[in-house]
Amino acid sequence: MITVLGRRARILAATTATAGLVLVAGCSSDDGGGSGKKTAAGGVELVEAGQLTTCTHLPYPPFQSEIDGKVQGFDVSLVDLVAEKLGVKQEILDTPFENFKTGAFLNSGQCDLAAAGMTITEERKKNVDFSDPYFDATQAVLADKKSGITSFADLKGKKVGAQAQTTGEEYAKSQGLDPVSFESSDAVLNGLRTGQVEAVVIDYPVVQGWLKDKATSDAFEVAEQVNTGEQYGITVKKGNTALLEAVDKALADAKADGTYKKLYEQWIGPYTPAAESGAPASPSAS
Repeated sequence: MITVLGRRARILAATTATAGLVLVAGCSSDDGGGSGKKTAAGGVELVEAGQLTTCTHLPYPPFQSEIDGKVQGFDVSLVDLVAEKLGVKQEILDTPFENFKTGAFLNSGQCDLAAAGMTITEERKKNVDFSDPYFDATQAVLADKKSGITSFADLKGKKVGAQAQTTGEEYAKSQGLDPVSFESSDAVLNGLRTGQVEAVVIDYPVVQGWLKDKATSDAFEVAEQVNTGEQYGITVKKGNTALLEAVDKALADAKADGTYKKLYEQWIGPYTPAAESGAPASPSAS
């Protein structure tokens, strides 16, 4: 059951997408020194005993979204692997995306890490420490089939939408566009459906998920994918070396033992060299 704490700040139960994965709530304790800090396996300090608290921003399928009343997705499944190694469970705090740039919720001790399909940038590195990259992403232009838009260049003079505070919005602005900003990916799609905008610029995996819906694929199409060289990373508070090492170890192990490939295919799509670079073979692939 989901406990709602407010419009943009709420704790949500995270469920693993890995078959047979068992999350153990033990192995966590206070440090005994009166400081109130909690520790997990390997001496990693946590904000709450027995849990790994993850900041995210919902919805952002296929990375994190509510499905059947539970938060699921690619990012959720990967962080579940980190939690398993620490011997704790994962809990998710839904927060505004702008907080990820500043690391505010990490610095205030509300979250241990953040996983939100977040691109690694030099600007963001000033405020948070990033894990090793775990996903290569491209931007996509999704347009109404009747709009006549067949490429990014066609967006000039058009009403374009993007999710606020994202690299998709930043890229659109860098190319001379003045995109309409929407708070979430769901709002972006709704803006396109209701004619508020003629096209949107957003990460391709999100578009790929949208196009699995027949009504969406009948009305809209990918005009172009733009390889912006983006890579996603999980963030921790600057200087939290122990947790960062645990995250990197979980990601490396998952790639080595085939778990990453399995989760990729479950949430993203076929795991091929093209998919690894963020560009599936066909724009209409699902």
